[in-house]
Amino acid sequence: MKLPSPKLLLYMELAAHTVCSGQVIGPRTLTMQQVVQLAQENSISAMSNRNTFAAQYWSYRSYKAELRPSLNLSANLAQFNRSLVALQDYNTGTISYRANYNLNNDATLYVSQSVPWTGGTLSLSTSLSRLDQYSPARLTTYYAQPIYLSYAQSLWGFNRFKWDKKTEPKQYEVAKRQYIESMEQVNQTAVSYFWSYVSAKESYDRANKSFEDSKRLFEAGQTRFSMGTITRDDLMQIEVTMLNDSLSLTSSKVSLRSALNRLCSYIGYKEDTELNLIIDYEIPDITLDYDDVLERALENSSFNLSQEISYTNTERNIAQAKANRGMSASVNARFGMSGSADRLGDTFVQLKDQEVVGVSLNIPILDWGLARGRVRMAEANALTTRNSLEQSMIDYKQNLFTQVMQFNDQHSRCEISKRAADLAEESYQLAIKSFGSGNMDMTRLDQLKQKRDSALSSYLSNVASFWSYYFGIRKATLFDYISGTDISVEFDKLIK
Repeated sequence: MKLPSPKLLLYMELAAHTVCSGQVIGPRTLTMQQVVQLAQENSISAMSNRNTFAAQYWSYRSYKAELRPSLNLSANLAQFNRSLVALQDYNTGTISYRANYNLNNDATLYVSQSVPWTGGTLSLSTSLSRLDQYSPARLTTYYAQPIYLSYAQSLWGFNRFKWDKKTEPKQYEVAKRQYIESMEQVNQTAVSYFWSYVSAKESYDRANKSFEDSKRLFEAGQTRFSMGTITRDDLMQIEVTMLNDSLSLTSSKVSLRSALNRLCSYIGYKEDTELNLIIDYEIPDITLDYDDVLERALENSSFNLSQEISYTNTERNIAQAKANRGMSASVNARFGMSGSADRLGDTFVQLKDQEVVGVSLNIPILDWGLARGRVRMAEANALTTRNSLEQSMIDYKQNLFTQVMQFNDQHSRCEISKRAADLAEESYQLAIKSFGSGNMDMTRLDQLKQKRDSALSSYLSNVASFWSYYFGIRKATLFDYISGTDISVEFDKLIK
């Protein structure tokens, strides 16, 4: 079997593919590049990756929103109260029950702003309330606070905004990089399905050709048997080979259909779509330097940034445990104007100053070492986490080194296996001619056939492995070594 003539594949551009009304509009004759493009746009994995990133994006937006002022309106409407309440006489101390019969309405409009530097909360408010008293006499009273400023602050407490400022932007950047990495995984899977189908198609074509060759050999064997140049046993061996080739053809047809269904399902085509794949056996001549790959991986991938976030979180947990031990205190202050009157208009006349300041303390006297134990536990967990992260970095570098070595070795393996496949094919074709002229026995012919099939399978496997390693390196570094550019995504368009 002669291999298809190679074409140089220069660059695999990841581009969108048109989708209209749920039907994929695209060619049925596909290159590997087009398969990758379709998988990027239509695969369930790609859609899931986009949804996952959208969730991370809105999580980051929520963090940013917490740092901005918020406008709120709170109200208690139609609070009707008709009951007996216990009242104590100021002079005699006698307690008696009096009828309480009123209706209360109040509303407060306020702007609230978190202060990330201190962890406090600052708010500017205005409020108005109305109290309608029905017993013992009908009376309406208004109470207004046209403007007042409030501030609440924990002293020596844990300031989560300080730590969120360190981790949240990095976490969003990690989400961006993880999205690109997950899409590179989509590429790798699509390429795997592509070459699995190519391998199944080649196996089917070889099985079909082998069956046709077996039939011709059986016909030639019958002629030679009638001439007395081969024995009955030789003829039966040829027939057995023909029958086995028939079974192999049936089996390879099933495998081909299965590989086709997997590929079509992944790229968004219907399962019964017939594909004509354009196979490019030419691979780019690229040699990677481990130090360069490691530098790009640490700079571009999500791994190193995730490590930094984990380190920061260990420090955060220790700081939170220490802040929650010992005495805690908070200060609350409110400054503004207020007034009260029987008529709404008079409420804003002769407003009075309003100042409320207070400090709240909480001093644990005996906690049996609970707070100290929490600090020790946080420190122990932090040490365990740091050790685990250090080991993860070692494993990461070793795995990356292995990937680089495998990739660099694969180019030569492809060249060697290609040469072996060409020689095995040529040898088998010569053997068929020799068998027809009576200079080759069936046992030797079967051996050459098996070597031919094995060599071709090995070549296809090595080419598929090259692209798998290549996309694995792309995923690790987020860098395209064919085009020499970083892999990027227009995230603004993605979230829309």
